Amino acid sequence: MPRLPLPEFLQGAAEVPILDVRAPVEYAHGHIPGAVSFPLFTDEERARIGTTYKQISQDRAVLLGLDFFGPKMSQLVKLAQKLAPHKQVRVHCWRGGMRSGAVQWLLELAGFQVQLLDKGYKDYRRSVLTALDQPRPLWVLGGLTGSGKTDVLHALAARQQPVLDLEGLAHHKGSAFGSIGQPQQPTQEQFENNLAAALQALPTELPAWTEDESRTIGAVHLPVALYGQIQKAPLVLLEIPREARVRKLAEEYGRHDPAALAASILRIRKRLGGLVTKEALAAIGEDDMEKMVSLVLDYYDRTYTHGLTGRPLVRVPAATSNATENAELVLQAARTLV
Repeated sequence: MPRLPLPEFLQGAAEVPILDVRAPVEYAHGHIPGAVSFPLFTDEERARIGTTYKQISQDRAVLLGLDFFGPKMSQLVKLAQKLAPHKQVRVHCWRGGMRSGAVQWLLELAGFQVQLLDKGYKDYRRSVLTALDQPRPLWVLGGLTGSGKTDVLHALAARQQPVLDLEGLAHHKGSAFGSIGQPQQPTQEQFENNLAAALQALPTELPAWTEDESRTIGAVHLPVALYGQIQKAPLVLLEIPREARVRKLAEEYGRHDPAALAASILRIRKRLGGLVTKEALAAIGEDDMEKMVSLVLDYYDRTYTHGLTGRPLVRVPAATSNATENAELVLQAARTLV
């Protein structure tokens, strides 16, 4: 059966969907960005086939798989017709073996044009890990909490600057409050897959802007090589007055559930200390968001400032947190680094 190498498989037309025929639990753990879950077997069926293979024989496992496959063939074809009305699909499983081969046979029988990924998702993951180890030119945007760095990144992107939004990929803003108002974080594997795709989309001849991040963003961690590059890359430090940062954060977090804010405070209570924790919780109860932010900001400012020790940087003072204006100031500073 014809098989495509990974680069050719991924470069297929956007209207030709990628069907991931692995079990739902495998897809949830990590998948090619944009791929559609199209499981040949349920999680339970996959587990039973694997047990049969290990404890009895490959032949018995294949027969059991056929028992599961037979009754759902019509359902799979109908689903494929909805997903790909033009009857062109790309298909893969874990290693490009029997599961993707069975789906290819079925769909071709139903009149589809099927492109099969040689060596499957396993080869894709290998390519992702290789890509994440590659050095890339970066400019790093830094600043104390509340400086509006993410807003500035978006303003830079609007100016056609290449941008790598790590917090956007991680669905987390990086602090103890970072999950509030965000979608569920991806798994570590899916974060890496999405990150590799984002890096692939960036131009290689220009530095990409990214935010100064710690090694972890919520529950996911940056690849070692990328974190090392961020630490060594030119750092443009946005300096916003404390009052402006407090107002910005108070407005932003004041829109969210007070219980979620209190839970975030409690997660860092050992670092804040008992008295500050008590006062911050009381401020939330009194709906005094500026006081709560001001109390917590002291901790984050000390922590971030300590992390700047020994790093070469260019300081960019700004009067307000206006992202459009600050993006221009940042670009002017970056020109001095060229």
